[in-house]
Parts: sequence; structure tokens; C-alpha cells
Amino acid sequence: MNAPQLQQWLHRRKQRLLIVLICGLVGVEFLESGMFVFAAAPIMRAIGAAPQEFALVQMAYAVGNMFMVATQQWMVRHFGYRRYLLLALLLFGLGDVGSALASNLPEMIVARLLQGMGGGAFFLSTRVLIPLLFSVPMRPLASRGFLLTIFGMGVMAPALAALLVGGGGWQWIFWVQLPIVVLLAAGVQRFMPRHLGKSIQPIRWSAIPVVLFLLAVGLVQWVFSEADHELLQRPDKLALVALAGVTLLGLFSLHQWRHDEPLLHLRDLTHPGFLAGMGLFATYYFIVNFNNYLFPQYAEHGLGLPVVTTGWLNSFSGGVTFVAVVLYSRYSARVANKRAMMMIGCLCMAVSAWWMASLPPDAPVAALYGPLAIKGLFGVLMILPVSALTWRALGDTHFAKGYQAKNVMRQMMISLASAVAAVALQNGRTAQLIRLPAGSGHLDMQAVFLAGQHLYLWIAAMAVAAAVVVAAQKQLR
Repeated sequence: MNAPQLQQWLHRRKQRLLIVLICGLVGVEFLESGMFVFAAAPIMRAIGAAPQEFALVQMAYAVGNMFMVATQQWMVRHFGYRRYLLLALLLFGLGDVGSALASNLPEMIVARLLQGMGGGAFFLSTRVLIPLLFSVPMRPLASRGFLLTIFGMGVMAPALAALLVGGGGWQWIFWVQLPIVVLLAAGVQRFMPRHLGKSIQPIRWSAIPVVLFLLAVGLVQWVFSEADHELLQRPDKLALVALAGVTLLGLFSLHQWRHDEPLLHLRDLTHPGFLAGMGLFATYYFIVNFNNYLFPQYAEHGLGLPVVTTGWLNSFSGGVTFVAVVLYSRYSARVANKRAMMMIGCLCMAVSAWWMASLPPDAPVAALYGPLAIKGLFGVLMILPVSALTWRALGDTHFAKGYQAKNVMRQMMISLASAVAAVALQNGRTAQLIRLPAGSGHLDMQAVFLAGQHLYLWIAAMAVAAAVVVAAQKQLR
């Protein structure tokens, strides 16, 4: 092997190692999030937190996540990607240690805030880094690895969490990630270009947008976290806090529009195709996270399935999605009509939800495989075409800015969908308890089952409405 061939071989090897690094960074956050959701019940019992108090833990993670996403471009321009990601890994690792050692609610809140800050850097940065780190021939491979890692974690997280919680206790969902974090930090230090992303010009730091953003999202996230418990008891208080949060978000958006060096570059994100894509992204995130909240409640408390079984069912649906991603990556280029693909994805979700709403109360586990398999197609057929068309409409120049705004919206929709689903399920359960005859056996289970079926019909209606919107919109084709 002569010198040019050796140099070319070393370059290809480094590019492949960078792909592994990118996949590891995005994968660790999705793995952690999936396992934490699964282990929420034993964690609540261990730290002595009621569901209302535990909502503050989820709020802390969301606020930390959005803070890191919003400040990403400022920090990268000041520190560069290498030091920014090392800082994020440090915060994420500290959050892991703090969560595993937490014995009460305040300790868990602080730990999850740190972990949210660390995790918020990974999803955004890794996707933005793909066109920066890889040559044109290597980008498709990096993008496929990125996608397969995300959807692969949907398969692995529930099953791994079930094994860890059952075998060694809930703390192991955090301990198991520490070696991964250390390896990723070593990889970032070794392979990430030192000055990548760092600006030559000094960054003009400003506390005003950061404070406005934190106050706004903090208030809104508090409303989401408290909605399940406070809506009926103190609707006036909740409405005032929500109004304050929305008003501050409006002021923050106005400030960002006028600012020369904003956190979020709103003035550059007015392309009609991008706005249409953001609307479809928001629709997708709301539907899928509404369903993600509902399914374990319906399965465990409505159908009476064990927690471990519910986890494996989630992994089965994730496995269907993973296979569909592989097939999509290979054959999607042959499908010219991406809008038809998005409509089919929405209709798959509608059929899955209608099927779930039609199950009898004594349905066996096997009866869930069909609707869960069909639901597994929704994420692929809906979101992947939307993603490709949205970023094509925005272009490479503003890609990083658009992806940053999209990730803030993603976290907001996750919280909103979970809050709406929690309130709707609680109200539905209460209404069914009033209607059901007294003395009936397993009264609460029947109430949750009937309320869950009603909400699955909601999901079916939302998915059909989404299909209509996809058919009507003309910006993304």
C-alpha cells in the first residue's frame, strides 16, 4: 500500500469511527429517555414521590433540554463542538450519577435537570454535524446510521429497562450508561476536530433572551406538569400561569426577531415549505406522544397486563418501526409521491387506534400485536418523508437554525401531548366511574379501560385529520 492509498484508508477509517461516535451520542440520549419512562413507577416509589410531585422531575428534564437546545449555537460558536459536547457529556454523566444515588424528590429533580441539559445537546448537534464532518459520499451512510440508531433505541430501551429493573433495581438504568458516557467522551476528545464550529468573532452574550426563554418555558412546562392535578381544582391559577408563560414566549419571539445575534434565528425560518413541515412535525409529535402516554396506562391499568409485558410490547412495536426504517432507507427513493406515503402513515395510525378501541376487556396479549405492528409504521411513513422534504425546502444554509427551532418545538409538543393525554384520561376515568354500577368488580380497571378506548378513538380522529391536512397542503410534495 503506497502513501496515497494509506492516507485514503486512514481517512475512510476515521470517517467510519466518526459515524459510530455520532450514533453513540444520539443513541445514549434516546436509550436513557426510553428506559426512564419505563422505570418511572419504581423510581417514584423509591424516592417517595406522588405522581403530582414526580411531574416536576419530568419538567426539570424538559427545561434543561430546551435550555441546551436554545443556547446551542451560542455555545458552539464560543467553545466549538468538541468542548461543547464534552461539557454535555459531563452534565449527562453527573445526571446519571445523581439520579442513581437520589433518595428524595429534590435530589432527583436536580439530577434530571443536569441530565436534560446534557441530553439536549446530543440530538441536535449530531444531526447538524453530519454535513460538517462527512464527505458527500459518506453522508448517506452517516444519515442511515443516525436514523437506525434512533429507532433502534425504541426497540432496545423498554426491553433493557425491564431486564435491569427486574434484575438489579431501577438504579441500573442509570449506572449502565456511565461506561458509555466515558467511551463517548474519549471518542469526542480523540476524533472531533478541535475548532469545528468555533467562531473567529467574539460572541455577544446577552442575559435577556436566556432569562426570557427560561421563564417562559419554565412556566409553560409547569402548567403541563400540573395539568393532570390542578385543572379541576384550580383552573384559574393554571390559566393565569399559562397566560404568563405564553405572553413571555411571545416577548421572547419578538426579541429574537429583532435581535442581531438571537438564540433562535426566526427571521431566517419563514420559508413556506419549512413552516408547513414544522406544522406536520408538530402534528406527528403530538399524536405519537399522546399515544405513548396512553398505551402503558391502557395496557397495565385497563387490560391488567404486567409492566414487563407492556415493556416487551413496546419493544415489539419499535422492532416493526426499525424494520420499516431499513426498508424505507433502501426503497424510498423509488417512491416519487411522498405525500401519498405520509397519508398512508397517518391512516395506519388511525387504523391502529381504532383497532385498540375495539378490543374486548379480556383481550389476550396476542390481540395487541396487530394494532401495535400497524402503529409501528406511522413514524416511518409519516415523519421520514416530512423530514426529508422540510430540510430540502429550507436548504443547507439555514439547516442548523431550522433543526434547532424544530427541537425546541419537539420538546414542547412532547410535554403538551403528555399533559393533554393525562388530563383526558383522568377526566374520562372519573366520568366512567360515575356511570359504572356500584359493586362491580375491578371498577377502576373497567373505568380506565373504557376511558382508554374513548381516547383511542380521539387518536384515530386526529390521525384522519392529519391525513386530510397532508392531502390539502401544497408546500411539501
